Amino acid sequence: MSAYGFAHLRSRRHHTDIIEYLERIQATLDPFAGRFLIHGPPTEVVEGTWPGSMVLIEFPGLAEARAWYDSPGYRDILRLRTDHIEGDVLLIEGVGPDYDPAERAGKLRGEAERAEQSALEALSPCPVDVQSG
Repeated sequence: MSAYGFAHLRSRRHHTDIIEYLERIQATLDPFAGRFLIHGPPTEVVEGTWPGSMVLIEFPGLAEARAWYDSPGYRDILRLRTDHIEGDVLLIEGVGPDYDPAERAGKLRGEAERAEQSALEALSPCPVDVQSG
């Protein structure tokens, strides 16, 4: 199942290190079959605010994404970006072609109902065993 490297880059400064990072990053992705799907602006914000830009890199799976991020080649250029751009980076697994959000909603509904029932049971007084004589 595909996995993704997602970056929300909040501040950008055009520094020569960033140019070098961009020149070198693809060579670090190639051994792990990583490819850019989204790389920066422009964005069209339709809800809320979005300070910064977004990068989305696709990998064949989460193992490849982790291996890329931990690879000596990427580690060698990482500071070229992190020294000049603030942001967050996530590695996340995608969903398969048969993913059904309604099925997920059903599981969440069941979990919520069980949690609510447990909370009610915790609030109710303990039953008293009264024997009639």
